[in-house]
Amino acid sequence: MQHEYRFSIFFISLPVERLTLKPSNPVLTHHISSQFNEDLLDVNTKFMTMGGLVEQQVASAIHALLDTNANLAIEVQFQDNVVNQYERDIDEALTLILARRHPAAIDLRMVIAMSKANTDLERIGDEAAKIARIAQTLCEEGESPRGYMETRHIGNQVRVMIHDALDAFARVDAEQALKVLLADADIDREYQSATRTLMTYMIEDPRYISRVINVMWVLRSLERIGDHARNISEQVIYMAKGLDVRHTSVEEIEEKVQQSN
Repeated sequence: MQHEYRFSIFFISLPVERLTLKPSNPVLTHHISSQFNEDLLDVNTKFMTMGGLVEQQVASAIHALLDTNANLAIEVQFQDNVVNQYERDIDEALTLILARRHPAAIDLRMVIAMSKANTDLERIGDEAAKIARIAQTLCEEGESPRGYMETRHIGNQVRVMIHDALDAFARVDAEQALKVLLADADIDREYQSATRTLMTYMIEDPRYISRVINVMWVLRSLERIGDHARNISEQVIYMAKGLDVRHTSVEEIEEKVQQSN
């Protein structure tokens, strides 16, 4: 989804750990070709930088909503253009690696995993921009509706999921990725519980129906962000173990990961 905003350029400081590749990543340290190492290092750096930007984008969108900060909400929407450009740059870099280097084994799995995770990061950015647009609308309407407590709680959990998924990707850590999958199951349960609570509130007090529905859309976006963090973690398991665990229950994934150790 593309939106145009006429505002000054917004820069954000990224977490240092997002800009530094972990030396424990085996994919980046074993090639005879120094140019191949350099290509992989460059695209991985871009990917982790994009991850840090998206992580901050989600945090800022939640703060904009909870603090009724319309200016911050606008900045988050503008940031989405930067995230989209990173997605295009990473796609191009991965395509060139495939064409020039013909990677195999874990190298190929890393390229495939990063390509899919790149799409998930961009979609997390889209959901953050959606939350920011709703936050801007609610800021203009004034009084805070119900559901902010649930938003704060689920939002904090989702931010941890994104951080842990990116950390697992940087270190190619299947065990860490598995923890993110378990956290996603908790997010789904809490989202359903929060939705039931807000629907009950709307029935009891119809005056705030439209505004509470906006909060429900925010919760839905947060739940979707959790799903994308899960997808990234599934790609980590594929990269580390060579296992395709998509559309598989957490219990089955846990069993497969343990068997592959």
